[in-house]
Amino acid sequence: MADLTLTGLRVVVEVARTGSFSAAAHRLGYTQSAVSRQIAASERATGTALFERHARGIRPTTAGEVLIRHAGRVLESVSAAGKELAGLRDRLAGRISVGGFPAASAVLLPRAVSRLVRAHPGVEVQLAESATPAQLQSLRRGRLEVAVVVTGDGLPEYDFDSLRRTELRSGIGYGVAVAESHPFAGRSWVESDELAEQHWIVGAGSSPEFGTWPGIAGPTVAFAVRAWPTRLGLVAAGLGISLVPGFAADSLPADVRWIPVRDECGGLRRCLWAVTGEQPGQAAVAMVRALEEEAQRSLQPQR
Repeated sequence: MADLTLTGLRVVVEVARTGSFSAAAHRLGYTQSAVSRQIAASERATGTALFERHARGIRPTTAGEVLIRHAGRVLESVSAAGKELAGLRDRLAGRISVGGFPAASAVLLPRAVSRLVRAHPGVEVQLAESATPAQLQSLRRGRLEVAVVVTGDGLPEYDFDSLRRTELRSGIGYGVAVAESHPFAGRSWVESDELAEQHWIVGAGSSPEFGTWPGIAGPTVAFAVRAWPTRLGLVAAGLGISLVPGFAADSLPADVRWIPVRDECGGLRRCLWAVTGEQPGQAAVAMVRALEEEAQRSLQPQR
């Protein structure tokens, strides 16, 4: 058994999966003769035949099945060890604090964090969900290293002095969340002028990101609430519609639909930003890069 090798085990497992030497060679990038040599070496090491031919190709013997079962565990352990060692070699390690307003924290931030920790296993991310003014204050005080904020139509003029901004460009614009029973629910899009007679669920207080669609004269506001789940609950109950950016569409509950809005006047002009201090650390730079990559996923939401 001392002569068994990792390469030999990989070949044995692949031959068992594919049912032939030639298919295994193709999957592994080897020649067929190299696969045959590895199988022969493994059979010499175990002192028994590992495969037998039958009408449809090759199948493991009883001894082969035993070795394959243990080989799978060995190869999984080796793979896990490699990932752990890669994490130890990674220069990025330690804790980073990242914040976002509720809609960004619903989908964009979790996916970007997942992207970051896959690439840098040594980084531990601490998330903070808060309004934009509180995030900017935390950045300046050093309590936060990256913040996700939005600027533009209908929003305050935030002070970004001494901070660095990176635009998170997304291929998905703004739309509205409606109940599945709403007339808009089965539509591929709605025109902006169709929104004038709708009842709106808007953000209150520290949630200015969620108003009504711009250009509506005297919009009807049914409810103004602070919490993101409360807004969606009111929408699901059929009590109104709500403004929702496309990057948060995947966070909607099953009984709410996201419908993009087409507007000949240019629509809702807003920009999404990742904000850091003037001299962000390596982990913060990596987090911003992960946010950029996640925002650029321009696939249309499946709602």
